[in-house]
Amino acid sequence: MTKFPYDEFAKNYLRELLSSIGKVDSSGKIATEIKEIDVYYTLNSQETVDDQKKQTLGLLGRFATTPAIFEPYRNAVTPDGVRVCANKLFDVFADIKRKANNNKTKVVEAELPLLWILSPTASKPLLKGFSATLKEEWMEGVYFCGEHWKTVIVAIHKLPRTEETLWLRVLGRGKCQQQAIAELQALPEDNPLRNTAMHLLSNLKAIIQVKQDKNKEDDRLIMQLSPIYERDLAEATERGVLLERRMTIENLLIARFGSLDPELMAIVQPIVDLLPSEYSSLLLQFASLSREDLLARFSLES
Repeated sequence: MTKFPYDEFAKNYLRELLSSIGKVDSSGKIATEIKEIDVYYTLNSQETVDDQKKQTLGLLGRFATTPAIFEPYRNAVTPDGVRVCANKLFDVFADIKRKANNNKTKVVEAELPLLWILSPTASKPLLKGFSATLKEEWMEGVYFCGEHWKTVIVAIHKLPRTEETLWLRVLGRGKCQQQAIAELQALPEDNPLRNTAMHLLSNLKAIIQVKQDKNKEDDRLIMQLSPIYERDLAEATERGVLLERRMTIENLLIARFGSLDPELMAIVQPIVDLLPSEYSSLLLQFASLSREDLLARFSLES
């Protein structure tokens, strides 16, 4: 079991969401001499990302319009934490410059990654100490350090409660996170990002459920995530049942008729979709049904 379940959840969550619009370094490392990075994001060079996909991620999608390093924190980031993240950023800069020198090219300042430090809260003294301030074109909660530091501190609890900030507020704490999870559940069920996030939250519930040192916040989150976990488990069970049913039907058709030609393949899914009682009845009749009988009953063209 991971020692830091919330940290692992945050990293996996960001990697899954950002991979829908760009490239995420799955190793978490840029080179052997560079410290481990939570999430390193770069733009897709081989394809143009649909603006709609970025808009779906709201503020997170706006963060991802340039190469970026994301460092999420479960507890409020400390001055030392900010400096540790900055060290990672400077290591990346050095690596980029080294590669540029080897290739005899120049480093383009605008193409260097930005560091986004995602913290559930951020105190005024912390922000002041790093000269982190709001920019006119950005919302409350997004604080930019001096331009050449290329570092942004995001205070999640300060973000407005809008659809645009939803994906980031899921990484908050307490009531902020609870509200975001409720909003996430209310999204349309065919939203692929919703389903990805729900699955990761289900895994988080399973992990913190067995923690030895659970606190009240853990217990509240477990209670909120329990319906998500139960639903995820039921869907996984159903997928397993349907997969087993498909394999059974394919094997029966091969055993009966020697092979699965296109016509027989076309009736596999309609059989898989039968109600349990109809499926059981079909299995009992299967040995006596001819190819013509099966095609007449289940062919989509009939």
